[in-house]
Amino acid sequence: MSERPSILIVDDEVSNIEILSAVLEEDHDIYFATSGAEALEIARTTLPDLILLDVLMPGMDGYEVCAAIKADPLIADVPVIFTTALGDQEAEVKGLMLGAIDYITKPILPIVVKARVRNHLDMKRMRDELAEMAVTDALTGLGNRRRLEKALNQETARLSRTGGQLSVIILDIDFFKKFNDLYGHTAGDRCLMMVAAALNRAVHHASDVTIRYGGEEFACVLPEIEHLEAMEIALGIRDRVQALGIPHSGSDASPYVSVSLGVATAPCLPGSQPEAWIKAADKQLYVAKAAGRNLVEGIIFDAKETLPASPAGRTIEAGGS
Repeated sequence: MSERPSILIVDDEVSNIEILSAVLEEDHDIYFATSGAEALEIARTTLPDLILLDVLMPGMDGYEVCAAIKADPLIADVPVIFTTALGDQEAEVKGLMLGAIDYITKPILPIVVKARVRNHLDMKRMRDELAEMAVTDALTGLGNRRRLEKALNQETARLSRTGGQLSVIILDIDFFKKFNDLYGHTAGDRCLMMVAAALNRAVHHASDVTIRYGGEEFACVLPEIEHLEAMEIALGIRDRVQALGIPHSGSDASPYVSVSLGVATAPCLPGSQPEAWIKAADKQLYVAKAAGRNLVEGIIFDAKETLPASPAGRTIEAGGS
């Protein structure tokens, strides 16, 4: 979470939004919506830290909005607090069963609203910190395989609404087993950390995700990155790793530690399977290895197909671009 947590207030009565905003705006960034459909769109765009949701709204009521939030992988983890004039226990139970975490009754008491919002934001921060630890590779500080799966699921869900491009890079340290055999596992761990740092320096967008995918295998998830730019990023990774100048006398590809990379790009469409990007990038990595390693291979593919359907990539050799 950021220093100023963000809150989405959803109410069809503007006066209620104004009251809640006045209570919370000093310490929080406030977004608002006056209908269920608008609330879902804003939530998916802004990814708020908390949603204050009115129950009784025309059209799509609060219960329906809450159910839609919890069914959407992109925003399912955002905590929802219902705000309602309903005081019966049955209404409260229904909301909690749908995934809401609390109820605030109207007319609101500012001190109660502040306390409950603060408590739930504190709990969310702790959950986020634990979740981040669970998806972080301890050696390199990059995300782990679980983080990769989460990023792909989130980004394909988000980008499929607009048909946005998604690129994935998978890279492998060339002849890393020989490196460990020659120089020892301590040197191997140091090598992995240096490659991870080079990988992080090569990606520039806040939404990019860098991953230690396996033992000596890494990955990048690049949302809204066209294929040519993804290829250029891959080339930058390869060049930065070479520039580390880590001697590797056991490599047949280079006197220094090098990497082979596969790049896959496709538009995200409804029905696209997140694992399709991994399969396509991994296939390109295999091509790069078969061609001699220390290379970049890339492709534009159809995410709905099992196999890449549009070979529009290019090979980047060790000395060229």
